[in-house]
Amino acid sequence: MIVVCGEALIDMIYNGDGTQRAAPGGGPFNTARALSRLGVPTAFLGHLSRDKFGRELADLLVADGASLEMATIGAEPTTIALADVGSEGFAEYQFLIQGTSAPNLTLEMLPVQLPPEVNALHVGTLGLVLEPMASTLVELVRRERDGRLIMLDPNIRVGMVDEAEYRDRMLTLVSESTIVKASNTDLAWLYPDGDYKAAVDRILASGVKLAVVTLGADGAFAGHRDLRVHVPAPPVDVVDTIGAGDAFGAALLAWLYDHAAIRPDLSLEPEELNAALAYACLAASLTCARAGADPPTKAEMLEFSA
Repeated sequence: MIVVCGEALIDMIYNGDGTQRAAPGGGPFNTARALSRLGVPTAFLGHLSRDKFGRELADLLVADGASLEMATIGAEPTTIALADVGSEGFAEYQFLIQGTSAPNLTLEMLPVQLPPEVNALHVGTLGLVLEPMASTLVELVRRERDGRLIMLDPNIRVGMVDEAEYRDRMLTLVSESTIVKASNTDLAWLYPDGDYKAAVDRILASGVKLAVVTLGADGAFAGHRDLRVHVPAPPVDVVDTIGAGDAFGAALLAWLYDHAAIRPDLSLEPEELNAALAYACLAASLTCARAGADPPTKAEMLEFSA
């Protein structure tokens, strides 16, 4: 089982006519749904609201097959993200977080011990920005990193906390992770003195087993041991990019799960690394081809591949 840790929220997306529509979102929420749709036993670990939006988020996770046995529910209203989607499908976000549900994941809410069937944790996005959730998840990673694969998706969000403290936190978590999956813009912020290929070298030098960079329409680049691999993305007509990075990360983990490679001492052959990246790129492309964070199912992935 893979446990996805962090926030579930509602994206309020601006329509072209000046109105808004509410869509479920949050990087970890999207990732948990995507993993479940790809047939991976998945649990969501986060703090949900008992309001209407919170119930909707919980119902969607369950409908896709994700377990909520590690989630908690409180009286705080659901966290809101204001998403402005540009003409090329890229989204920019502002967040309404004060007094809302997602940040209020505390140490006391964590399971005392994770079940033995849990072999991986996924962390990232606002889960590593907002307090007390960020400190809670940092402690969980430190507690579990020796016995389980840790995947970090930084999905950098600047302007919400002290940037020096935030960068230190992220760089520490990089060194404690098995897999780091980041966009080229994430890496430009984390490692401003070089390009993404140099950043991959630095990440691997810190002890990370696999470093993956998403490059949008250009696909993905990865480093693993002495391997350096680039895989193109399948071309699609882009509706928007919401949830594409989350689908990529989920599909990468799903490929590893399907091939019995979810291990802290991750080791892949060149053809395996290429296949895993191609699978992840396909999931991201299919997500871009439809509105909102609507990741593909395993059947859809197989159909497109065939």
